[in-house]
Amino acid sequence: MRKVLVFQHAAHEILGTLNPLLKERGFRVRYVNFHRHPDMIPSIEKYDGLVVLGGNMGVYEADAYPHIKVELKIIEEALKKDIPILGICLGSQMLAHVLGSPARKAQTKEIGWCDVELTDQAKGDPVFKDFAPKEKIFQMHGDTFDVPKSATHLAHSKEFPAQAFRVGNKVYGMQFHLEVDQPMIHRWLKADYNKEFLKDSNHEQILKDTDVNIERALKLSRATFARFIESFGEFERQELLGSEHAKPSKKR
Repeated sequence: MRKVLVFQHAAHEILGTLNPLLKERGFRVRYVNFHRHPDMIPSIEKYDGLVVLGGNMGVYEADAYPHIKVELKIIEEALKKDIPILGICLGSQMLAHVLGSPARKAQTKEIGWCDVELTDQAKGDPVFKDFAPKEKIFQMHGDTFDVPKSATHLAHSKEFPAQAFRVGNKVYGMQFHLEVDQPMIHRWLKADYNKEFLKDSNHEQILKDTDVNIERALKLSRATFARFIESFGEFERQELLGSEHAKPSKKR
């Protein structure tokens, strides 16, 4: 069975719409919740992919959150292992940091539904194939970073140039939250964990915008994540024929 390791930094920040797609394709998902178990030191060795989710800390706060150093090391190992990697929000910032582009505090925040535009380099990208040139995507972050020099720049917004990038053909960083559904957004707005970050935001307007944009976002999310999962490729399985045929045969 194919296995995916997921780094989590808050109880309410989960795989969201990506979870059922992984389950449908037969993946076993293991969460490592660093908010609950900050001293965990997982290994990527037996996993076929890595997903790093969002969180309210910055990559530059590794002294206050020592698990960040652990995560950066494992991301580096996953890159060397050449397995699919998806970094979302904080996860994309960690991925960029490992690739030589440290994250930093931005001069503003992106909270709610914002326009995200594809770059010319995104044309022909297999994962972003279903994106229109401009899409409304949910955002919740106040950090930014430069697109790594080794990466292909895929998307930008008005205030944040580094919205999405690709390294090779199966490693993606996404600053935005394509994984959210309506209940997740409601939980995020109410979570004490986000209270300080969201203190100046218009919750009522965000919820109205969610009603308008969520149907398209869910459709885009399913299509985009399904294409990312395709980067895992087809895995062979072995079928034992019996004691007189000890050598396994392989079939797809």
